[in-house]
Amino acid sequence: MSVYKKLQQARLALQNTKLNKSGKNKFAGYEYFELSDFLPQVTSIFNEIGLCGVVSFTPETAYLTVHDTDGEGFVTFTSPLVMAENAKGQAIQSLGSTHTYFRRYLWLMCMEITENDVVDATAGVEPVKKIEPKPVSPPVQVKPVAKIAGEKGEWQIVAPAAPADGAITDWLELIKTSSHMLLDLCTDEADVMQIFKKNKVLFDTVKGHDAVFFKEMMGKFTDTKNKLIKE
Repeated sequence: MSVYKKLQQARLALQNTKLNKSGKNKFAGYEYFELSDFLPQVTSIFNEIGLCGVVSFTPETAYLTVHDTDGEGFVTFTSPLVMAENAKGQAIQSLGSTHTYFRRYLWLMCMEITENDVVDATAGVEPVKKIEPKPVSPPVQVKPVAKIAGEKGEWQIVAPAAPADGAITDWLELIKTSSHMLLDLCTDEADVMQIFKKNKVLFDTVKGHDAVFFKEMMGKFTDTKNKLIKE
């Protein structure tokens, strides 16, 4: 029996199973299936028929692959991945919500479970949320970017102030990239120390925002210094 025929049998078995919707959207006034409403039944049906579903993610795509446990056949369901919005929560909470949402959507797709159209249910009820573009930090300028006439230059990173609007990640990456560019120009240990001294205020700001990131960034300083000492 092919994996497709087994899947069709699983869908038919689930169709003949009474399912109750426990999810409620009080604002828009509709109900929906949560994972716990159908996944235990699907797992039991899959076990009897000889199927196994595996969910996985990449940064761009969500996958649900249904494997034939009696053979090598499989069928895969996919969806483009977008992060769930959680303005008040931590990044890990947004990631957890995203995984939960896509597990639910992929299983609904796989098992042909039908629900009311959420778009129709919320039309005229919930105002369309305007998505504001994320602020883009201006590029960091590195001075100098190369040695001129054999002189060391000022070893100074000229950068905009650290943003206070939540876009700090891009700013931190720019500072790290700029400092690493300067380290690549060093010819001795004194050059490394000069870069650190010239930009200490900037590096202290990085440390204040993210101590772990700062430690990783400083690793390049230590590696470069040790390499030049050996040479």
